[in-house]
Order: sequence, then structure tokens, then C-alpha cells
Amino acid sequence: LVVPVIRNVESLDLVGIEKSFAELAGKAKADKMTMADMEGGTFSISNGGVFGSMLGTPMIGSTNLSAVMGLHGTKMRATVVDGSIKARPIMYVALTYDHRLIDGREAVTFLNLVKQQVETPERMILGL
Repeated sequence: LVVPVIRNVESLDLVGIEKSFAELAGKAKADKMTMADMEGGTFSISNGGVFGSMLGTPMIGSTNLSAVMGLHGTKMRATVVDGSIKARPIMYVALTYDHRLIDGREAVTFLNLVKQQVETPERMILGL
């Protein structure tokens, strides 16, 4: 497992993040990844959903990380929408964080923001 770092992600838009991701993926595929490409990360994403995971708890495996967000598989589930039961795609997201660095309030606020962005991607794309 290699965990490359996208640097200064807070100043990138979606296109910039995707370009950085594609560059790092190309380096990994070409076996050109360096230690510098993997140092200095503070937040990581674990995508267990590609392996069929429905729910799990990601673990912080590096002393550099302050949090890890786990993304799991999207499955159709019964949900209540406007008083009616409907089948909707549901994806569970988990966040493990170091309580010495991140307060629970901020962690939950972040997860709610992720939920809003996923449910209304046009807001994310438009930067609203």
C-alpha cells in the first residue's frame, strides 16, 4: 500500500485535485513513486468500497496523520423520502481522527459537509 500526498489541496479546485491525483497515479503505475511523494500527509482516504465493504473503521497507520476517512460501497437501501419508503443508493462514510488534534464537533461538521457535497454535487462543482 502506498499513500501519496496531494499537497496544498485546500487551495485546489476539483480539476486541480484530479490533475494531481492523475500525476501521482501515473508515477505509481510507472514505479516512479519516491518517499517525498508519500511524506507530510495529514489526512487520508481509504476506499474499502472497491472491495465490497459496506462499513468499517479506518485506522490511523501513520504518526503524521490526524484523520482517515473511510468510503464504503454504495448499495440500494430502503429509506424514507417525503413520508414514503423508497429504494435509494446509500454509501456509509466513517471518519477516524486523533482526538488530541480534532474535536468531535469539527469532525461531525466535516462529515455533514461531505454528505451535503455528495448529495448535491452541483454545489461542489460550482464551489457553493
